[in-house]
Amino acid sequence: MSRRWLSALAVATLFAVACYFLGQWQWHRHEDKAARAARINSHYLASPIPLSRMLQGPGASLAPAEEWTLVTATGRYVDRSLMLVRNRPNHGVFGYEVAIPLELGDGTSLLVDRGWIPNGRTAADPPPVPATPAGDITVTGWLRMGEPSLGRQMPTGQLASINVAEARAQTGASLYGAYLIARTEAGTPGQRIVRPQALAAPDTDEGPHLAYALQWWLASPVGLVMVFVGARREWLEGSGSTLPSPVSSSAVPMPSKARKTRIWDEEDE
Repeated sequence: MSRRWLSALAVATLFAVACYFLGQWQWHRHEDKAARAARINSHYLASPIPLSRMLQGPGASLAPAEEWTLVTATGRYVDRSLMLVRNRPNHGVFGYEVAIPLELGDGTSLLVDRGWIPNGRTAADPPPVPATPAGDITVTGWLRMGEPSLGRQMPTGQLASINVAEARAQTGASLYGAYLIARTEAGTPGQRIVRPQALAAPDTDEGPHLAYALQWWLASPVGLVMVFVGARREWLEGSGSTLPSPVSSSAVPMPSKARKTRIWDEEDE
């Protein structure tokens, strides 16, 4: 109960508490990643449903559990409102994503991410954008919640992120509160549609967070065990008790080796 050992016990207790909460933090990150992966896996390859079953009217938000739902919507692209989303990676290469409102039959619009295009040769040289298909287009794709605003002032026709409010302010369209990543586009029979490159499939890796949580929790009692062992050893040494020690090989008498009788010894006898 000396001050030194009580201080060591306090430090070990703080270490155990810190390990517990670090483990909890990693566990919550694991739960978030696992829930996202389960949501994507259940929706990504499902059969598409009409957009009206998921979103009711402009400004309607998408519930997190419904993200990546595959839907279909039919309308006309508003080519004058095409926007490029800057600094977007696709398979490890940065470029632009092509976002454009799809005007539906009831006058509302859905922001559609048609795909990815590479950067131009220089920052001042805009990249070539595939022509926007004209006429009625049926788009099948995955619904996503809008991205947070990055707070940057962008020139007209560009976005720093796929923020629906900023896209609404640029285009003046009555946009839904979610946007669509296009998987397929179908126009009139025989119409040729040139699309940007398809986006990479979403990452469903859950990461190492579960292993990290277990490591933190297993490490939490280490300090307490070390303090207990050290204090016990010091107490035993101070009280005159001795700890059991391994038996030395020199303390065990070795059996004497039998003397070998040689032929000439027998003859001498």
